[in-house]
Amino acid sequence: MERKINQQQKLHIKKGDMVLVLAGDDKGKKGRIVEVLKADGRALVEGVNIVSRHTKPNAQNQQGGIIKKEAPVHISNLKVVDKAGNATRIGRKVADNGKLARYSKKTGEFID
Repeated sequence: MERKINQQQKLHIKKGDMVLVLAGDDKGKKGRIVEVLKADGRALVEGVNIVSRHTKPNAQNQQGGIIKKEAPVHISNLKVVDKAGNATRIGRKVADNGKLARYSKKTGEFID
């Protein structure tokens, strides 16, 4: 029996989570996940890793110029923030309703 090689791993973050940036120029900033790019292992975080993009005039942007936008951050540099505002690791266990749910390893409370 052969092993599956290209199976994607389960991520500790998902869209809408509040996260803390652990490394890079924006270290220490908090923001909400806008989009998760699973294939690249990266995520777009609101207000973090802002880059300047020089654009030519087009139909959407008549004038052109410099546009500021978020660039993706690697998920290894992000840590989920719980309801109390503390950065925590994420675990999975069966909740009261019988479904698998994420929980904060620091406080033990369920997230979501």
